[in-house]
Amino acid sequence: MSSQLLELYVFVLAAFTGYMVISRVPALLHTPLMAATNAIAGISLVGSLIAAGAAQNRVATILGFVAVVAATSNIVGGFIIVDRMLKMFKREDKKK
Repeated sequence: MSSQLLELYVFVLAAFTGYMVISRVPALLHTPLMAATNAIAGISLVGSLIAAGAAQNRVATILGFVAVVAATSNIVGGFIIVDRMLKMFKREDKKK
């Protein structure tokens, strides 16, 4: 029971720390922060590919495939959002 309590404590502490860090990020840094988050999500894609390709049993392979799909959609969606955010900062050249 104390192991679960310790894990809960670490989770709550990590959630609080994450919230405090993200809430204090200036608006100017949101785009680079999201790009870095997408890079970190790439690590989870590599882990899910390893889990899917290990072929230990059918359940692990199916869950690995689901993880690959979820991580891929997270990365693609994140880069689409970052691209849209970067387009907001581009100047439009009006040459006549």
